[in-house]
Amino acid sequence: MVIDTSTEPIRTPGSALEDCRLAFVGCGAMAEAMIAGLLRKKLISADNVVGSHPRAARREELHLKYGIEMFEHNREAVLAAAPGESHTGSMVILAVKPQRLLKVLGDLKGSIHPDQLVVSIVAGAKMHTITDELLHAAVVRSMPNTPAQIGEGVTAWTTSPAVSETQETQVRALFEALGKSVRVENERQIDMATALSATGPTYIFLVMEALIDAGVHMGFSRHVAEELVHQTMLGAVLFARESHKHPAELRNMVTSPGGTSAEAIYQMEKGSLRTVLSKAVWAAFQKAESLGAKKTTD
Repeated sequence: MVIDTSTEPIRTPGSALEDCRLAFVGCGAMAEAMIAGLLRKKLISADNVVGSHPRAARREELHLKYGIEMFEHNREAVLAAAPGESHTGSMVILAVKPQRLLKVLGDLKGSIHPDQLVVSIVAGAKMHTITDELLHAAVVRSMPNTPAQIGEGVTAWTTSPAVSETQETQVRALFEALGKSVRVENERQIDMATALSATGPTYIFLVMEALIDAGVHMGFSRHVAEELVHQTMLGAVLFARESHKHPAELRNMVTSPGGTSAEAIYQMEKGSLRTVLSKAVWAAFQKAESLGAKKTTD
């Protein structure tokens, strides 16, 4: 599997997106995270970003917060972001709920400019579904995760054959505004990433919750237990990333014979922690694949 994990765009991030127009179809939490990241890093101006949302209150909120133009109808947003002579590109980011996708694609049919790139962050949405419904060949399928909302996410993505090298550069810059960008070879690996990295924070949050509850059970206040667990997990991840060592090697470094770590590991292995996590990831992968097989419109 060939993976590009570089955080360095082919060109500078600003030159990749500064003259690109973006239309966000659906402006929920993840779309807002993308907008915020792009504007915070000054990769694009608010004048080049538009969005759509059915609720007037949400449209007003995003307009006041980010200075972007908002539309009630998805088609209006797409047409407003059509490429012009002064723009180096245009992207339509599909950020709606999976069960709404087919209806939205039907609404957008015929409104996509031939030079626009369609980028989907919709869980389970197959590229052939998007290309067939929109009659448009240039499509990127991606899967970000929730830490993208603070610029510490990871986004797996892949492209259809019609996506150009320039468009790939722009997509990479788009996703690096959220954290790390990982280009994978095919759509099956997007479903795999959905199970591992997109669903991954759920596993971590559950472990955090269990550790905090264990601390409270021992006698810590919840506040102290939370502080100890949060910093321990953050420090362990940063240490693992900086050391470039295998997790097993790091674990052995802190596991003394007959010590507390050895006793804790014995209990976790006895409880089949590895097997449970593996089964959880596999179940999430199967669910991600099944989402793409469904034909839901509402």
